[in-house]
Amino acid sequence: MARTLALVAIVLASLAMVVVGAGTASAATPPAWPVVGTTATGPEVRTVQYLLRERGSQIAADGINGPQTVAAIKAFQSANGLNNDGIAGPLTWSKLVMDIDSGASGNAVTGAQHQLVRHGYDLVADGAFGPATAAAVTDFKTKKGLSATSLIDATTWQWLVAGTPTVDGWSLPLARTALPRGEYDDPHHDYPAIDLPVGTGTRALAVTTATASLVNDSSCGKGVVLTANGVRFIYCHLSQQVVSAGSAVEPGQLVGYTGNTGNSTGPHLHFGVKIGSTNHCPQRLLLALYDGTNPPTPSSLPTSGCTN
Repeated sequence: MARTLALVAIVLASLAMVVVGAGTASAATPPAWPVVGTTATGPEVRTVQYLLRERGSQIAADGINGPQTVAAIKAFQSANGLNNDGIAGPLTWSKLVMDIDSGASGNAVTGAQHQLVRHGYDLVADGAFGPATAAAVTDFKTKKGLSATSLIDATTWQWLVAGTPTVDGWSLPLARTALPRGEYDDPHHDYPAIDLPVGTGTRALAVTTATASLVNDSSCGKGVVLTANGVRFIYCHLSQQVVSAGSAVEPGQLVGYTGNTGNSTGPHLHFGVKIGSTNHCPQRLLLALYDGTNPPTPSSLPTSGCTN
């Protein structure tokens, strides 16, 4: 009898765990904090500036890590027992972010709102944590597998700042933390395209909703071509393709891993935009996606001016 009761207790405990687990969201590991160097530009710099302003720094939130911002970062680092190198890395971010929730106001709220806009939410960055901002935060957290509340805690900040957003149905071809903004405006050595210097095994992501086809030749190496509305987005020199020919892909979906196959002098992702037989410069498209602004239509991209 005692053994039977013990078995029943174990079964009931197991069922309880299943029930609890069924109601609990399983959050993915957040992306790594970006490293904001002393010459960095872009939205993550602006977020650092807003958070510093919230803590009393008298600096402009212009998205440029100039001398005043670097000095403010150094002062904050010194005050918090960190290495005062003026570079906002993971340790600095973890000290800099703060919990904010409905009813809050100020520069930290403005910084969070700018990030929410970057992720596609229709908000005015006015520094007031009202119902629209609360709804956007709750929706964002739900999509990331976080608790469905309006609280912006350290993990939520990390997803907001470091996450790769989809913008109007578009995504960067790499995780946003893979490269700094300055790599997305570099010219190509030969024809309109871009070479993105990342190591072998970096995740290559679909830029838009498209149909995939596969390439494997001496020039492109292992490649994936995504076709959408007559536009071909070309990924070359992959180490591995993870989509099948004819499959449909969504923005941000993994399509392969970068490598050094084909006619390549080192690991990188070759990315091109082609309409008919014409190559278009992808730099403006990629910079807009990095900044979280509405991207230009592929047909409006220039066909020259992006080569050495």
